[in-house]
Amino acid sequence: MAQVSINSDYSEWGSSTDAGERARLLQSPCVDMAPKSEGEASPGDPDRGTTSTLGAIFIVVNACLGAGLLNFPAAFSTAGGVAAGIALQMGMLVFIISGLVILAYCSQASNERTYQEVVWAVCGKLTGVLCEVAIAVYTFGTCIAFLIIIGDQQDKIIAVMTKHPEGASGSPWYTDRKFTISLTAFLFILPLSIPREIGFQKYASFLSVVGTWYVTAIIIIKYIWPDKEMRPGDILTRPVSWMAVFNAMPTICFGFQCHVSSVPVFNSMQRPEIKTWGGVVTAAMVIALAVYMGTGICGFLTFGAAVDPDVLRSYPSEDVAVAVARAFIILSVLTSYPILHFCGRAVVEGLWLRYKGVPVEEDVGRERRRRVLQTLVWFLLTLLLALFIPDIGKVISVIGGLAACFIFIFPGLCLIQAKLSEMEEVKPASWWALVSYGVLLVTLGAFIFGQTTANAIFVDLLA
Repeated sequence: MAQVSINSDYSEWGSSTDAGERARLLQSPCVDMAPKSEGEASPGDPDRGTTSTLGAIFIVVNACLGAGLLNFPAAFSTAGGVAAGIALQMGMLVFIISGLVILAYCSQASNERTYQEVVWAVCGKLTGVLCEVAIAVYTFGTCIAFLIIIGDQQDKIIAVMTKHPEGASGSPWYTDRKFTISLTAFLFILPLSIPREIGFQKYASFLSVVGTWYVTAIIIIKYIWPDKEMRPGDILTRPVSWMAVFNAMPTICFGFQCHVSSVPVFNSMQRPEIKTWGGVVTAAMVIALAVYMGTGICGFLTFGAAVDPDVLRSYPSEDVAVAVARAFIILSVLTSYPILHFCGRAVVEGLWLRYKGVPVEEDVGRERRRRVLQTLVWFLLTLLLALFIPDIGKVISVIGGLAACFIFIFPGLCLIQAKLSEMEEVKPASWWALVSYGVLLVTLGAFIFGQTTANAIFVDLLA
């Protein structure tokens, strides 16, 4: 690896020498702004991590798969059919995998162990702050999407239990969507979101994996043996326009976004080497691709252009197998919301403390009060927005644009900056190729983000 000189000026916002206390308080290495000591284990030290190659594949797959699965049939419909959807996913997969490899390369070069730390060290303070803000906004938007998903699944389950058609007038007040979402959120999500530490992540991971695979299996089975009352709409065979294909990109970005959690996974491996990591992420993305394609193709062919942005809403409420899938999704989301909120809260806390210039160890006394206040504000804002934005497709479109930043823009910027920092007088052809590829990643990510932002402003808000 060529010698690189990575930007590591952490002094502008102040720093503390007690990194351990910071990690204990916030459970987020992004707050630790002190440079890593020379005596730390190098990225190539096989003793620094305990995760095997197979374990790393499983973790990356688990980080990739999630509630975004429900929107893939609608993404195939938006893209213009099966052929367009497959071609789009296959094309984007190359960039998605390369972004994961770039992040691992920059992690080794900067000796940093989290996504935001890598961006901060490689690209500087401004880009690092923008990255942390993007993470906070992304987790906030995903929490909104989770609450909408809860409402979508509860509507169908309650319709069966009360024997009232979904959305029918004269239904009891306790079946109202706003009431059921609020009740579930206050009873389960809020109490799980307030604690300083989260010790149930392993249960959330298990539920997420089981629920995702079960949903995929049900959608495939229902396509092979459809119910008589299910009739598909028009089956598109070609895109309406090129812009329609691009409109499906945010959903794919949201589904495959595991880049933020990939850097810690890479550094937890027994042998954190770029070649090994390339095999890990390739295998993980192929598995995720199979799941997303199975769901997207079968869900789209079952309902055609009439498919709902949340595919489970397209199935009859009385279907018991689908009702179990809805229950799995609800349980998964109930435990995933606090984890995402925890990550977003840690980033906001880190930004606030650096802005105030207050070392964490001097602020422990006020941490609980600030944590409760941050949690309540976050929870109430996401709940209110979820109650008045019932369309999951719109939310996923916006946060999918942010996901493009993590998949394309920040890895591209890191690659450009890392190559520009190499101490070589004569630049080989591969150097120029890598810099050009970094520019391509940034351009593609900026296009997706700009398009989704423009759609949100000029289409959704002005409609």
